[in-house]
Parts: sequence; structure tokens; C-alpha cells
Amino acid sequence: MGQLVATLASRDGDEIGATLTSRDAGRGTDEIVAKLRGHDVAVDFSVGGAVPTHVEACSRAAVPLVEGTTGWNSQVQSVRQIVSEHDGALVYGANFSLGVNLFYRITVHAASLFKAVDAFAPFIEEAHHSRKRDAPSGTALRLRDLMAEHLEREIPISSTRAGHIPGTHRVGFDSAADQVLLTHVARSREGFAAGALLAARWIIGRNGVYEFSEVIDEIIGK
Repeated sequence: MGQLVATLASRDGDEIGATLTSRDAGRGTDEIVAKLRGHDVAVDFSVGGAVPTHVEACSRAAVPLVEGTTGWNSQVQSVRQIVSEHDGALVYGANFSLGVNLFYRITVHAASLFKAVDAFAPFIEEAHHSRKRDAPSGTALRLRDLMAEHLEREIPISSTRAGHIPGTHRVGFDSAADQVLLTHVARSREGFAAGALLAARWIIGRNGVYEFSEVIDEIIGK
């Protein structure tokens, strides 16, 4: 993802000032801050355990951060505190695909419609390639949370990790008579990279913590 973001950014005329890799993981935060300082924005697609360190480094360096890494949901509050303490800027999301973020909105509308019909049981299915670390995916958890705002019942999630399966998410409503199924399939990672760059341009000049859906809301509103 990092390489793809850099490729698309360069294609669009942006300059890549610095690249941090796994080799930088052993460096102290001060060294990372020094390497980041002076840049307009940073984009991170690494590992969940490194997110607090990256957020702190970017906040101290006064560099807005787009955080595309998943698997750090339990640390959201502490990350928000770090950004607040340093008057930093962060936009994060379970999925930066524009298609997925529209899929979120379709799912919310569907859940609101099925709220009054007890005969339909909701469920979520997600499948990814065998190298994806977290399960369920951050996208599936986000879908469940959005649906739970309208449906007062359990929403089970099933996860599959195998081979080279493209990122696939299905939201279903099942009854004895029929089933309604909504599906999103990611054909490539370019959609995620494009969304991250959109967020990167949006966050420059702002302060605070934003969920990527807020970026999409503003774009749709315009």
C-alpha cells in the first residue's frame, strides 16, 4: 500500500519527501520526528502496533497524518489524546476506498429499512487473502457498528483468510422466505490509495481527529 500511495502521488505531481520502512521501527521517536519535520502530510499503511508511535511522531513534528492501518481499534482514545496534547491532525478509517465508504451508507439505509421487520436476521461475511493479519477486518467491524445503530440484535461476522481472495464484504438480511445480499468486492488496491491521497489533501491545514467518513460527507455535500 505504501508503495502504491507513493506511485499515485508521484503520478499526480506530488513530491515524496521521505519514506519510512520497517528498518525505521527500531529508531527512537526523536529520530522519526526529525525525519518527518517540514513535510506537508504523512500517510501510514503499516501495522496496528506501530500506530501510537507514528501518531506521536507526526503530531510532534507538526505533520498531519492519514492513518490507513487497521487493528488498533482498542487504542483509539489514547491516540486521540496524543493528537490533542500536541495540537496535531489525524484522519483515520477502517477503509479508505471510496466505493466502500459509499457501501457504508447503502448498508446504513438498508439497516434502517429492515429495522421494522423482525423476520430478517442480519449477518456480515468478509474474505481476504491469507496474508491479511486482522480478522474480522476493520471494514467488517465498521459495518457491524453502523448496522447496530439501527438493529437491536446480534450481528454475527464470519471471516475467511485464504489464497489470494480479493477483499470482499457481504451484508445480508436473511429470512425463511428470502435473502437480501449487498456485496462489495475490491478489484485492486488503487481505490484505497486514491482515497488516502484524497484524505491527505483534505487534512492539510486542519487540526483535530477525523474519521474518513467525515471527508466523504463533505465531498458528497459539495
